[in-house]
Amino acid sequence: MIDTIPRSRRLFRGRAAPARRPRALRYAHLIGWGMEVPSQVLSNSDLEAIVETNDEWITTRTGIKERRIAAQRETTTSLATRAAQKALDVADVLPGAIDLIIVATATPEHIFPSTASLVQDYLGATNAGAFDLSAACSGFVYGLDMAVNKIQTGAINTALVIGAETLSRVVDWTDRGTCILFGDGAGAVVLEGGDTPGGVLGSVLRSDGSGWDMLTLPTANSRDTYLQDGAHQQGRIYMDGRGVFRFATRVIGDSIRDALAQAGLTPDDLALVIPHQANQRIIDHVAKALKIPENRVYSNVARYGNTSAASIPIALAEAVEEERIKPGDVIALVGFGGGLSWAAMVIEWTAVPSHPSYSITWGRRQGAYAYAGVRRPLIRKWRRLMLLSPTTWILMARAYLRRRREQINRLRGAKDEE
Repeated sequence: MIDTIPRSRRLFRGRAAPARRPRALRYAHLIGWGMEVPSQVLSNSDLEAIVETNDEWITTRTGIKERRIAAQRETTTSLATRAAQKALDVADVLPGAIDLIIVATATPEHIFPSTASLVQDYLGATNAGAFDLSAACSGFVYGLDMAVNKIQTGAINTALVIGAETLSRVVDWTDRGTCILFGDGAGAVVLEGGDTPGGVLGSVLRSDGSGWDMLTLPTANSRDTYLQDGAHQQGRIYMDGRGVFRFATRVIGDSIRDALAQAGLTPDDLALVIPHQANQRIIDHVAKALKIPENRVYSNVARYGNTSAASIPIALAEAVEEERIKPGDVIALVGFGGGLSWAAMVIEWTAVPSHPSYSITWGRRQGAYAYAGVRRPLIRKWRRLMLLSPTTWILMARAYLRRRREQINRLRGAKDEE
């Protein structure tokens, strides 16, 4: 018989803990949202010239009509930064007020530094901690959960959570099973702590690593034997479509119900469900699994395709702009993808509808962005100078003085000739 009784551990009594008063849990509210997608559109008809497929085949199986493709100079960081700026405009929050930045992405520009650190620098959010989170298509909800817990405990007050991807750069454009699915984009939300009831009510995070090989993106550190099987390529997405479909339809309903149960709610209380935009057939299954009308499940997969960690925040921003979400509504977010991982979150919407406007705070934000642009190269140069040894400083000073003497001597010689 398995012993299920929790065992108490012998712990040393800390001296600092009694001096700190216990803090009541706060509420975490979504107060800002924004999205950014590339202007370049790749339609199903355009794909017919790249791979053997057609519009009817793609639409029937996925519901996708077009997707956005990042231009050469667009990056995961640039898309994330623009989405973040729009979210800050809606929230009317200064970059300096942000305590934490989390970027959920499977397509960072670097393994390190993190994309979040680059976004922090571009925004001028000098008081914020920043890190990336890797949970594939579930990443945005995972990131929200991390930020919400920090806010609820009082450790931070304001957080910026971003989902951003440039999946077009890791797609095998000869594989019609995957290249038709993925697109690029970014979405962001601003969370703030408060004593007003509402906001995030419950969340569920789950993972099943036994299905790791169903949806993968091998890197330089992947095992050689894994890359030599003929099905996988370094830096290219591989997906077992049928396996992922069965997995997603199995976990979606239960994860949302579990998150609702934490708040004492049922699917009937939901005004809107925003699922990861992977496939229209999976999105349609959400309504069936929860036994709610289809018009209570949001879908924009036809316009953007699967943008992985960016799909939920992009859909959320569009749903708000379309007035599909109103104050007092209970909504659910649900993500699922590589890992295998899945996550659900239930939120009582408390944000009052508003549109970004020109204000003193708006001007201060623009000033912060401009200052960050000037500060960046100056700080880099200063760091390089600080790395120089005293001997190098002396040699540089001597060289500078020598050049100045030569300039003065040339000026004197020119005057003497006159």
